[in-house]
Amino acid sequence: MSALHYLPLIIFCVLLNTAAQILLKVGMKSIGHFDFILQNFWPIFLKIAQNPAIIGGLFLYVLSVGFWMMALSRVDVSYAYPLSSLGYVFTALAGYWFLQENLSATRILGIIVILGGVYLVSKS
Repeated sequence: MSALHYLPLIIFCVLLNTAAQILLKVGMKSIGHFDFILQNFWPIFLKIAQNPAIIGGLFLYVLSVGFWMMALSRVDVSYAYPLSSLGYVFTALAGYWFLQENLSATRILGIIVILGGVYLVSKS
C-alpha cells in the first residue's frame, strides 16, 4: 500500500497534537506566569494536576503519540515526520482562531513555505 494512503492517519495525528497544544495553552493561561524556583514546584504541580484543560491536553497528546506509532509502523519515517510540520500550520491557525493570537504576514509566509514543503514531501 502506498504511503499516500496513510496521509489521513498522519494528519489525524497532527490534529490531535494541535488540539493538545491548544488545551495546554488554555490551561497554562488560567494558571498564569510563575517563576521556576523550588518553592513553586508543589503549588504549581498541584494546580497543573487539577486543571481540566491541561489534563485533556496531556490525554490528547498521549493519544496522538499512540496513533503516531501506528503511522510509523506503516510508512517511512522520512515520509511521515516531515508531514508532522503541518502541526506548525494547524497550531498557528488554531491559536489565531481560538486564542486570538497574532497571525502576522511573516507567519503567513512561513505557513505558505511549510505547505509547499509538505506538498513536495507528500508527492515523493
